[in-house]
Amino acid sequence: MTQRVNFLAISVLVLTLVFYYSYNWVYKEKPTEIRAYDKKIVKLNEQLITAQILANKLDRVYTLFERNLALSAQDSLADDASIPFLNSLTSTIDSLGIQLSNIRPKPGTPLKRAIETPYDLEIRCNYRQFGKFLAELERSSRLITVKQYHVKNGVERLKNSAKAELLKTQEIEMKLSTLTLVKE
Repeated sequence: MTQRVNFLAISVLVLTLVFYYSYNWVYKEKPTEIRAYDKKIVKLNEQLITAQILANKLDRVYTLFERNLALSAQDSLADDASIPFLNSLTSTIDSLGIQLSNIRPKPGTPLKRAIETPYDLEIRCNYRQFGKFLAELERSSRLITVKQYHVKNGVERLKNSAKAELLKTQEIEMKLSTLTLVKE
């Protein structure tokens, strides 16, 4: 019985030493090498995707990146109340015949690799114009998210309006935001 216990103790000790040796001297450096290779793979994948976009002449994807990529957080594209965006937004609103009551840019929110700039809009239009406006926002070359909209169409509006023409247009409050990608 004692021989079995001694043999088991020696076996456990030998296996422990083999495991310790293999863990510390055989496999120790490979995880750091693997991490370095993973970083290289990520960088090469980004370059490959860019090359594929340019090679396939995916102009819309390239334009989307070009118009939404800031070189740094201090770039003019990442500024709060981006003037080119506001100009394109107001020209879209004017072309659709929508009345713009108010537009309020808010301070941008930095995300991991992007900056989100919110805007509050108050417009007056009919439902058809509103649908066309949302379609134009979707077609825009900027990354735009409509966070929320509220149509002010309560019962009190029906009571207070004497003219049927006034009921055709609605007051709409919108919260939308632009997303600007920031290159590291």
